[in-house]
Amino acid sequence: MQNKEGKIIDLIRITDPRGNLTVAEGMKDVPFSIARAYWVYDVPAGECRGGHAHKHCRSFIIAVSGSFTVTLDDGRERHTFLLNHPYQGLLVDTGVWRTLDDFSSGAVCLVLASDPFSEEDYIRDYDEFKKYAAERWLK
Repeated sequence: MQNKEGKIIDLIRITDPRGNLTVAEGMKDVPFSIARAYWVYDVPAGECRGGHAHKHCRSFIIAVSGSFTVTLDDGRERHTFLLNHPYQGLLVDTGVWRTLDDFSSGAVCLVLASDPFSEEDYIRDYDEFKKYAAERWLK
C-alpha cells in the first residue's frame, strides 16, 4: 500500500528451518542512508507513541515483533497502516505527523532514521504541525 505520506516496502526474507532472516540495508532496501536506529518496546496497553512530525528526517518503521498501527497525517489526509510482519517496513516521508497505537503484547517497533537526533527537527504540537503542513501545501 502506498500514498503520499507512506509506503510499505517488502524486505528480503530468507526462510530457513533454523529460523528466518531479514535484512535492511541503507540505500538499498531502505531508500536513505541510516544515521540512527532506535526501538520502542514494553508499551503499556492503550498507550500511544509518536505524536510528532519531522521537518527533515525520514523514517522506516518495522514491527520486528508483534503488531501495532501507524497513522500518518499529511495535513490533508490520514492513512492507517497495520504493521505485523518483520519483513515489511513503512517508509515515512518528511512533514508527516505519525502516531503509533494498538501495540500487541510483546510488540517491538524498530525505527531506522535518516538523520541523527535533533530536537529542532521535531514538530511536537499538532496545531503547529497543521500550520506547517498548510504552508507546505501552498508551495
